[in-house]
Amino acid sequence: MARQRTCGVIVESGGASLTAVFVCQARAAAHGRVAVGRFSDPIAERLLREEELVPVRAVRAGAEDGPIRSARIAAWMRAEAVRAVAQVVVARTVAIDQAVTTAVTAVAGTQVVLVGAGLDTRAWRLASLRDATVFSVDHPASQADARDRAAGLVPLARRLVFVPVDLTTSTLGPALASGGHDLAAPTVWVWEGVVPYLDRSDVAATVSVLARRSAPGSVLVVNYQTPSLIATIGRRVAILIGRLFKVEPFTGDEPWRSLWTPPDMARLLAHHGFITQRDDDLHQVAQSIGAATGPSRSLRNDGRVAVARFGG
Repeated sequence: MARQRTCGVIVESGGASLTAVFVCQARAAAHGRVAVGRFSDPIAERLLREEELVPVRAVRAGAEDGPIRSARIAAWMRAEAVRAVAQVVVARTVAIDQAVTTAVTAVAGTQVVLVGAGLDTRAWRLASLRDATVFSVDHPASQADARDRAAGLVPLARRLVFVPVDLTTSTLGPALASGGHDLAAPTVWVWEGVVPYLDRSDVAATVSVLARRSAPGSVLVVNYQTPSLIATIGRRVAILIGRLFKVEPFTGDEPWRSLWTPPDMARLLAHHGFITQRDDDLHQVAQSIGAATGPSRSLRNDGRVAVARFGG
């Protein structure tokens, strides 16, 4: 199938992004196993197709840290990749869920916009969104696939609006306006798992659009990656091993295009009117919730989540 890059991720023509499926597999594998009581995503498994559930079930059936020795090498590699990424995804999900819940409960009538939503499940599982309108923004092909996967699911959110937009040919602002996004109401912007795959200029341009559509009291929750030679080398090694054993890399060989230090990110957000309230290291979050175990425990670059308020 043909591929293109949009919202910073590889998209298969007519399907969801490879990254979105992989992250959904990680959440499904972690549900009920990792950080129990702090993390829960019972919806993730329902969004996956039968063949996509194979590595999920392998992880859930295996020992906490040990490899699945009975599987073929390619299947074992897929399962181990899902197992390792689950720890990062769990911490990221918990940090973002907490930020979203805090923001929407603080101000009545707050909207939530998922920028590059992929297979995000928050509209179906966060009770804190019961009075909120959630806008799910993504590439038309990815979004059509996501809607097909979610058929029959009833959102917990008051309203769920799908906003298809191809950012290679259209702009985000008009697409949100056509979807009913209210410029006068505060918005919680959730920008998860996208920033590293965008050039710095594209990141700045997106923040500028979000700022122009932000009423006072709006909040931006942004997940980003910090510079790390170890993490960069690790990604390259994983891709090379995947090629050797003919295992599809979940990123589709997509490189990181921009890495940010916390001061750099804070300056960028401040330039557009977003004042950073907190900026959490996801490795520390994982440790605090008991998710920093297994193969990824030596990593120190699991990314960060910054929470910034528009206008301070």
